[in-house]
Amino acid sequence: MSVKKLKILIVGAAGGREHALGWKIAQSKRAGELFFARGNAGTAELGTNLDIKEKEIPKLLEFAQKEKIDLTLALSDDPLALGIVDEFQKEGLRIWGPTKAAAQLEWSKAFSKEFMRRHGLPTAKFETFTGFGAAKKYVSQQPLPIVIKADGLALGKGVVIAQSFEEANQTLEEIMVKKIFGNSGTTVVIEEFLVGPEISIHAFSDGESYKMFPVSQDHKRIGEGDTGLNTGGVGTIAPLPFVDKEMMAKIEKEIVAATLEGIRTDGTPFEGILYPGLILTKDGPKILEYNARFGDPEAQIYMRLLENDLLDIVDALIDKKLNKLEIKWKNLFACNIVLCSGGYPGEYEKGKIISGIEKIIEKDTVVFHAGTKIVRQDLTTNGGRVLGISATGKSLKEALDKAYEAISKISFEGMQYRKDIGKKALEL
Repeated sequence: MSVKKLKILIVGAAGGREHALGWKIAQSKRAGELFFARGNAGTAELGTNLDIKEKEIPKLLEFAQKEKIDLTLALSDDPLALGIVDEFQKEGLRIWGPTKAAAQLEWSKAFSKEFMRRHGLPTAKFETFTGFGAAKKYVSQQPLPIVIKADGLALGKGVVIAQSFEEANQTLEEIMVKKIFGNSGTTVVIEEFLVGPEISIHAFSDGESYKMFPVSQDHKRIGEGDTGLNTGGVGTIAPLPFVDKEMMAKIEKEIVAATLEGIRTDGTPFEGILYPGLILTKDGPKILEYNARFGDPEAQIYMRLLENDLLDIVDALIDKKLNKLEIKWKNLFACNIVLCSGGYPGEYEKGKIISGIEKIIEKDTVVFHAGTKIVRQDLTTNGGRVLGISATGKSLKEALDKAYEAISKISFEGMQYRKDIGKKALEL
């Protein structure tokens, strides 16, 4: 019997996540034409890049209707916050991702912190403010360092750990008065500073049941030793040798299950990827923030470790049959190391020619594109995070060694990357 080939639209931020999920989907026997909004040089090898931005929901809807798209995957925060899932569902189109109301766990930090407080979920002590004066006064009465977060989406850069009152006041002024993040900074969340290793937890949820992923760890800071500015993530490892089954059971029960039950009782069941970023404190795991979709570097290693056909999982999630599906993961370790443009996460130049990818022939190593573009037949840089070098191995060290070996073959002007990804995990 012939298998129906699906026309699939992948909506996201033209990152490594979008390339990685497209790469995985392309391996399915049911995958037909793939369309990416937005895409990069990597996704162009898998399907068609559309001249439609991920925020342009009416245009995406029109395209999906005109092309008779069978399935849409909403992968990044902006389209989810704009309600792409709601709009597609209104028109009877099959789409995977959380509704705008459920995704509010990510697109409003003030909402998510109040949600945690209301449902007794473990998190840092906090207060929210809409007035600059009140926020400044509150900060002056708190111990240092202190964490200041813009309420809305800010490309992973809306969080500042202020080491002095001067830095805290300057941050509040930039976010609330100068509006460097636009309306995302109308409200701020001010939190106590927590100490401990940070980890990434992902779970599939169909609104009724859920399935856990292996635990991973992202490296957010641009500099070695977790120094410098925050980024959207510059390196990831999974699974983590220092997180045992007992700790995972605690996280699953007290955070994942409790969160999904809480949002369901609030009347907005969560369907998609729930990704709480956690910190392992001396008082136990606590929630730093929620994401309502795959992390970008995390997605790249999860797609390397997932054994199932991803389309089977997406179907089970949409049809609320997740509890009937066994999700299998390879008994391997994986890592992803991000090659960034010089200057990132600040200002950087685009259009630098990339060379050396064709020299990577190791079967356990896959290069995922993020900020890349073909210009006059040359592969060039087109973003802050340019490439994700992912590798698998029987040990974490083996995976990391393979990735760094591959990186030695790649070059572009200004290329920067962290040389200590996974180092702390290996030492624990």
